[in-house]
Amino acid sequence: MKRIFVTITLAAAAAWIMAIPAAAQGRSQSHPGGGSAAAGSMGGGHGMDASGKSGSETSGPRTPDQLLTQNTQLSSKLSGLLPAGTDLQTAAAGYRNLGQFVAAVHVSHSLDIPFAQLKCTELATAAACPGMTVPSKGSHLGQAIQALKPAMSSTDSKAAAKQAEKEASADAHS
Repeated sequence: MKRIFVTITLAAAAAWIMAIPAAAQGRSQSHPGGGSAAAGSMGGGHGMDASGKSGSETSGPRTPDQLLTQNTQLSSKLSGLLPAGTDLQTAAAGYRNLGQFVAAVHVSHSLDIPFAQLKCTELATAAACPGMTVPSKGSHLGQAIQALKPAMSSTDSKAAAKQAEKEASADAHS
């Protein structure tokens, strides 16, 4: 009887401890996805999308290119950060959410990394890598920065990714 009580107590404590980081980030353990707060707040499929409509008013999750079509102010800002003539909807294609795309645009601009190379390194799909060798697997933004700027320390690449995510979040609320 004592073993059962100790086992149940330990299981409950472990579940409670696992829930603390998820609650601090504003999502439950049962909600798949994760990512940054910036990514989740910018059209990740639940809650508010980038146009300010709640998920219940839309017909499901919207893609980043759909959200950019609606949010002309954000589209104008991002167009100014990409090379002239870049089609924003094509550039956003393949990203899972608007926050991920916006953060990549900021990294590309601030670190002078060609956006096409950054996108290819992050997404690692044939569609994201026209005319380039497709990496064997995709990578997070910090890992992509490290791969494309090997002279940059791991700490600096993570800091650059975090800064880009903050900028993406600020863009969502402007």
